Amino acid sequence: MPGRLRVRRPSPATVSFAVSDAPSRSNSSAKILFALQILLRGLVFCCAIFAAIARFRHSYFTGNDSIIHWEDVWSSPPGLKVCRWVDPYSPWAVAATSALAIYGVFRKGYTEESVLVIRGFGIQTSTSSSTYLSTAATRFIPTTQIQDIVIHEAFRGFEVRFYLAVIVEGEPEVVVVFPVSSLGLLLPGYARG
Repeated sequence: MPGRLRVRRPSPATVSFAVSDAPSRSNSSAKILFALQILLRGLVFCCAIFAAIARFRHSYFTGNDSIIHWEDVWSSPPGLKVCRWVDPYSPWAVAATSALAIYGVFRKGYTEESVLVIRGFGIQTSTSSSTYLSTAATRFIPTTQIQDIVIHEAFRGFEVRFYLAVIVEGEPEVVVVFPVSSLGLLLPGYARG
């Protein structure tokens, strides 16, 4: 999905550029689809946790002395069905599958990148993480450390992609602004050309 550019001017000396390839949720059908996606993610998360608990039930989840009466859970019809479903598999296979499912639940599927330019102070770049569990990677570059701002070109397959880069004093690599949107992949840095 192509990214959308949003430009804001919070003050006369500040401008913010943000690029996002997140789906637009402007109409009611998109909002309903997003709500269904959240419900599906919640259901997959609960099923993955319950399947992992059911496979490790003999080691850790037995007895009725805890808040949850596990013997009653495992003897219920849904509990019996889940136990019969996961018992033939190795505990580590069930744990790995549950971990992959949980990772998929918390994966965003889109990126948001922004650059904030503050006249006289510097620029701040930010790239969102790929999951909901971690924060965005943010970096502030003071004006005194900026040597130059250039537009580079990169080759990806048979196409040429242009990207904005900041040459920072004392660093061997340039800082790429909008690394995911401009190049289509996130790389740690690009050597000066």
